[in-house]
Amino acid sequence: IENKSEAQPLADPATQLTVQDLLQEREITYRNLLAAYLKLQEVNRQKTVFLASAAHELKTPLAVIKGYYDLLLAGSLGRLTDKQRDILEESKDSCERLVRLVSMFLNYSALESGKLVLQLRENDLRDCLDELSKRWSEAFQRKGVKLDASFDPSIPTFRFDYQKVQQVAANLLDNALKHTPSGGSVTLRAVPHFWERRVAALAPVEERRRFRLPRPNSVEVSVTDSGPGIAAEHHQEIFEDFVRVDRNTSGMGLGLAIAKRLIQAHRGKVWVESESRTGSRFTFLLPMDQG
Repeated sequence: IENKSEAQPLADPATQLTVQDLLQEREITYRNLLAAYLKLQEVNRQKTVFLASAAHELKTPLAVIKGYYDLLLAGSLGRLTDKQRDILEESKDSCERLVRLVSMFLNYSALESGKLVLQLRENDLRDCLDELSKRWSEAFQRKGVKLDASFDPSIPTFRFDYQKVQQVAANLLDNALKHTPSGGSVTLRAVPHFWERRVAALAPVEERRRFRLPRPNSVEVSVTDSGPGIAAEHHQEIFEDFVRVDRNTSGMGLGLAIAKRLIQAHRGKVWVESESRTGSRFTFLLPMDQG
């Protein structure tokens, strides 16, 4: 029996050296990218801490200033002329905008640091939204924009974070007011809603279609405006941090991003329906079964 062995080609030393160099270069690149990433993470953390610290420092003095505006406008410190009242109301409006910005920064820092805690309690969503709409009525009147509020009386009480949900609705109203011209209108609406995805695990699709559960398991809240609308290509990015589609309006580009995160923290969802020159409708679903 003749044994035949094939000669194994010897590895080229130059080729081996090249492969080793490539592997070493890749390792160095990976370490550099990792170091740069960690540095960016630290810078982002410091930014979040700074925003939170600045917001906390501003919160108390702004509350005091707002309190004095309320006293003056109530006539507790003397009678006001019409011109004085107009000036104070405009100043108070600016102060309230700063208060909202501070609240926005605090929410943003809590979300970024993962320290957001929802205060889930049995609340009445109608009271929550009605209180908000009354608070915003003056701002809408000053701009000449009509604000309509409609809340279905059959909405039951359920567990949610009163302040956080009110912040979400306030951000949507603020956005609508910014983009709605004088003479336009904005509608705040809340109705019970059956969210099929919430019961997806309870029964097969065919069975769910045959036996629809009539009982609502969420609330649909919407803010509709008669503004210029939003092109379809911007529907997703407007919910990202620091994104502003219209550069001619004021703001930090955080309102919608924070609204989305706060609703997601409630295990809900938010979206927009809009086209250019047709107005916009922002909607969020708030589950009633927060557990």
